[in-house]
Amino acid sequence: MANIYYESDADRSAIADRKVAVLGYGSQGHAHALNLKESGIDVRVGLRESSSSVAKAEAAGLRVLPIGAAVAEADLVMMLMPDTEMAAIYEEHVAPNLAEGDALFFAHGFNIRFDLISPVEGIDVCMVAPKGPGHLVRRTYVEGGGVPALIAVEQDATGGAKTLALAYADAIGGARAGVIETTFTEETETDLFGEQAVLCGGTTRLVQAGFETLVEAGYQPEVAYFECLHELKLIVDLMYEEGIAGMRYSVSDTAEWGDLSSGPRVINDDVKATMVQLLTEIQDGTFAANWVEESRTGRAKFRALEEAGHNHPIEIVGKELRSMMPWISAGKQSVAETSGGQGID
Repeated sequence: MANIYYESDADRSAIADRKVAVLGYGSQGHAHALNLKESGIDVRVGLRESSSSVAKAEAAGLRVLPIGAAVAEADLVMMLMPDTEMAAIYEEHVAPNLAEGDALFFAHGFNIRFDLISPVEGIDVCMVAPKGPGHLVRRTYVEGGGVPALIAVEQDATGGAKTLALAYADAIGGARAGVIETTFTEETETDLFGEQAVLCGGTTRLVQAGFETLVEAGYQPEVAYFECLHELKLIVDLMYEEGIAGMRYSVSDTAEWGDLSSGPRVINDDVKATMVQLLTEIQDGTFAANWVEESRTGRAKFRALEEAGHNHPIEIVGKELRSMMPWISAGKQSVAETSGGQGID
């Protein structure tokens, strides 16, 4: 069984006197910085001087410094920039400004797991990974709750790394919901697999394929959109609240029979074999190497695939239908509006 910690297990004094530098003001960066600040932590944000996020961070009441200066001033550095940019930023701005006894934190283990960053000795290396996007980390904190988080220790130079990681998780709201202890390897490999096989890659392609099947059979695109995408939220919400069994209890007998009898025909042994192959490519570093190379060479394939997704008929139909349902976005900001994107630019 996993070790799970809550607010009563966290020693906030471990971080109370720390000077924290949050590098990046994207989805996670803005949430960490603001939550830390409102928890009474001395926080500054490190950004490139030309970054479009400087104004946003300053408007939110945060102190902004150039990356190297933020690191030099701090004794706990949280790396919250894109995975493919992190190693270069670490080498140029972070490593030269770290001192013995400092702490280097990550919210995802990618760069440590695949040896893209090799931290210097004499510092603590930890991970605090909220299991939700930054806008949710921020919103739940403001509402008095929190998003569950993972913590891990890769290097414990001071003997207090785990205590510090738990205190940080508590300060951003994670201990309100529960903090699970893991390793950099486990977090990285399961996170990448979940994104590729189920949460993003698997789900989006399943939705698109269902939509295509109905439209190609002559059904109206609008009806196909509702059946294959819009109603997905209902099912996911039921699973989120009650698990798969609870969802099946809540839907009709006809829907449950279709689930039980036809689901294994769609997600069959061939699909699972592909999932095993994806996991193998994650574990042996193939995916990481390909992604780093794709970014290094300009992301041409990435952008082509992204553009194809934007132009899929389900996006065109969906945009029109969502405009007829203003209650979906009523009172909500778009994810793009809540932060400066994903990175440190």
